[in-house]
Amino acid sequence: MRLILASVACLALLGACSNGEKTARYLIDPPAGGARVPDRLGTAELKDVSLPEYASGDELSWQSADGAVRSNTKQLWADNPQRAFTLALARSISDLSGATVIAEPWPLSEPPRRTLEVRVEKALAQADGLYRLTGRYFVGDSAAGGINQARNFDISVPLADTGPAAIARAQSQAIARLAGQIATLSGPGRSVRTSAAPQPRIDDIFSQPLPPLEGS
Repeated sequence: MRLILASVACLALLGACSNGEKTARYLIDPPAGGARVPDRLGTAELKDVSLPEYASGDELSWQSADGAVRSNTKQLWADNPQRAFTLALARSISDLSGATVIAEPWPLSEPPRRTLEVRVEKALAQADGLYRLTGRYFVGDSAAGGINQARNFDISVPLADTGPAAIARAQSQAIARLAGQIATLSGPGRSVRTSAAPQPRIDDIFSQPLPPLEGS
């Protein structure tokens, strides 16, 4: 009898621990709207956004007063953070400018004119009450005479409070601001013009038809 009661108690405890209602999941969902800007990207493939380790895990992270980065196993992102960040950024840039920005892999038969890469250095709800998003973005244009961009971003969004919902909203707003910066190719950095057409890869060389023989 005691064994049966112990088994029932263990099952009840396991059920309580696995209760999904006690786990909160938050979306990365940048707000729509904002003034439209000219299309300066055309078609562009957005590579998977590079995130710091603490920002790429399932748990929301924040900085406590002692400077430590902390998280809670009951406060999770609703999707893989890298995937959600990348998709949300691509959609926001496209909606804002009318450009065709698509997260890799590129799904269309016509290749993109440009490639876009974003490397995030900090994505954190700081102890000072600000959500901070910093890093660099790069726009590659392989066409002869194309303009390549290497620029920095440093975005701060005030946190309404220290709760996870406020952190998720602030991150979404920061992504929307980053989308605006990339769409207008703004921010500290430089532009570099592509000096010549890229050399074909070795597999491209062997895929080309042979020149006709003399006299044929």
